[in-house]
Amino acid sequence: GRVHPERKPAHRRGEAENVRARHAEPRRDDVLHAKTELETIVGDITREMTEIFVREFARINEYFGATFTEMFGGGKASLELEDEKEPLSCGIEIKVQPPGKQLKTITLLSGGEKAFVAIALYFAILKVRPTPFCMLDEIDAALDDRNVERFAAYLHRFSGKTQFIVITHRRGTMEAADVLY
Repeated sequence: GRVHPERKPAHRRGEAENVRARHAEPRRDDVLHAKTELETIVGDITREMTEIFVREFARINEYFGATFTEMFGGGKASLELEDEKEPLSCGIEIKVQPPGKQLKTITLLSGGEKAFVAIALYFAILKVRPTPFCMLDEIDAALDDRNVERFAAYLHRFSGKTQFIVITHRRGTMEAADVLY
C-alpha cells in the first residue's frame, strides 16, 4: 500500500484532531483568564475614576457656591448629581438662587443670568484646576452692565494666579483690564 500524497491515512487524521483538541483547551483557558483579568482591570479603573470624579466634583461644587455668592453679591448655588449611585453616567443639575430670588434650576434663568452662572462655574473649575494662561472670547457678551462690572472686578482679582486675554466689546471689562490692544 502506497498512500496518496494529498490524503492522510485515517489513523493520522484522528491523531491530528486529538492534538488540535488538546491544544484548543489551553488556548480557551488562556482567553478566559485574559478576559477575567481585563474585566478586573476595567473594574479597578472605573472605581478609581469614580472616586476621583466624586472627590473633584465635591471640590468644584464647594468653590462654585463660594464663587457664585462672591460674583453675584449674595445668593446660593450648587451642583447636584442626578444619580449619586452612577456619578460617571448621570446628569448634573445646576441649582442657583440669585440674591432676592427663589431657588431655580439653570434652565429657568434669563440669558444673562445663565451666562453669569456659567462664568461662576468656570472660575470654580479654575480654582480647582488652575491654569497659568486663559483666553476668554466674548464671555461677558450676554451680561447686563452691572454684571459686567462684577465679572470684570472678579476677573481682575483672579488675574494674580492666571494671565487672561479677554476678547470683548464691553466697556466695563475693558476698563478693568491692565493692558488694551
